[in-house]
Amino acid sequence: MKSLRDVKIGDTARVARLHGAGAVKRRIMDMGVTRGTEITVRRVAPLGDPIEVTVRGYELSIRKADAAQIEME
Repeated sequence: MKSLRDVKIGDTARVARLHGAGAVKRRIMDMGVTRGTEITVRRVAPLGDPIEVTVRGYELSIRKADAAQIEME
């Protein structure tokens, strides 16, 4: 399984599946990260947390722990 956390800077990948349950999964979906959405990794903070991505035309910062819950194609 390749997660969003494993995508390299500048690469684009498509969301295959969201793991997790309850409020965490709902929060990720509310940010626009749903199955089939393309995500481009823009930057990663010096210590690796958070990760800045482009989703549906806007910039989003997501924690490393949340990024690990997003399975990519």
